[in-house]
Amino acid sequence: MALRSRDLSTTQARRIALAAQGFTDPQPSKTPGRADLKRVLRRTKLVQMDSVNILARAHYVPTFSRIGAYDTGILQRAAWSSNSRPPRLLVEYWAHEAALIPVEDWPLFGWRMNHFREGRYRYTREVLRRNRSQVDDVLAIITERGASTPRQIEESLGIERQGATKGSWWDRGEIKHLCEAMFAGGTLSAVRNDHFVRHYDLASRVVGDVSEVAVDEREAHRQLVSRAASAHGIATVADLADYYRLKTADVRAVLGDLIEDGEICAVRVDGWTDEAYLHRTAKIPRTTERSALLSPFDPLVFFRPRTERLFDFHYRIEIYVPEHKRVHGYYVLPYLLGDTIVARVDLKADRKAGVLQVLSSHIETGQDRAEVAARLADDLTTMANWRGLDTVDVRSRGELAPALQAATRSGRPR
Repeated sequence: MALRSRDLSTTQARRIALAAQGFTDPQPSKTPGRADLKRVLRRTKLVQMDSVNILARAHYVPTFSRIGAYDTGILQRAAWSSNSRPPRLLVEYWAHEAALIPVEDWPLFGWRMNHFREGRYRYTREVLRRNRSQVDDVLAIITERGASTPRQIEESLGIERQGATKGSWWDRGEIKHLCEAMFAGGTLSAVRNDHFVRHYDLASRVVGDVSEVAVDEREAHRQLVSRAASAHGIATVADLADYYRLKTADVRAVLGDLIEDGEICAVRVDGWTDEAYLHRTAKIPRTTERSALLSPFDPLVFFRPRTERLFDFHYRIEIYVPEHKRVHGYYVLPYLLGDTIVARVDLKADRKAGVLQVLSSHIETGQDRAEVAARLADDLTTMANWRGLDTVDVRSRGELAPALQAATRSGRPR
């Protein structure tokens, strides 16, 4: 549907956002492959990462939400394979928090790497100042042996940690902090193994020739804001800033350039306090019929103020909330049906038992429980199959649970 007005309804804005994020693109006609992943990445521009693996690691779910069950090895190879064929598509950096970005976008973060040259966090910067002479030793080890974990580097240097507790997330030796400082500063990049363990390597070996490309800070901001506008379809300044964690002042500084170049135009959305900006490629679908379970870190919903503004859906992740204070659960996924978020479910993969556990299921006000339960049951079955699980077990917590239990019947994926 062509855009003829600068005044848009919230429903139109919502459909623009869904189209921009790939939720109205045709579904693959056969088993999804690398080309389908590339199509998703052209829409989302980045994939946020998270280590929580109670269902699936966060970076795998957005692609599933858009194209259905796919081989996660496709994404893993695209980001972390050491083979040159096919070429690497993605590289890890601090974009929207820890994220996978297209390799060709690496130079757009050179300004951030300069800002982080001494480390991203205060303690890391302190470690770097105390151990600056050891940086060359770390680089020499990595240069010689290739992608390495901090533990492997310590072993090569003959370093033994004092009072180390095996497996502790917070047990980071100083070598780890040196690697983190060089990762943030762009000297090192990283790949990960099947267990999500980061191996540091020279940036030039991971991203290739683009590691030598320099982009002026203002031009980098202009290109990043343009990408954020494309990924959003329609967005406020706050939305645009959040996508790559820019300052709003830096976004405002390049808006005029993007408007003059025809990349975006200013519009008004009914009910929005702030002015919005529409990307030149934005389209309004007449209908949106896709259903999808969304990761808490999906680009469609990861900026919570925008999620509430677009979908009238108040959403907070409760992983760090004490169990007795949680409202909806530990790892809650919003459920998109058409152009509305109609429910949310707390999911857990019991891999040993082969069960997708629905620990709680809640429906949004005004939604048809029978219809939502029927569609959600099918999508839970698809997700269970994708995760290699045999059954769906709906627990009794939540007002949607009785209808969802009935819809899943025996709970066995079909």
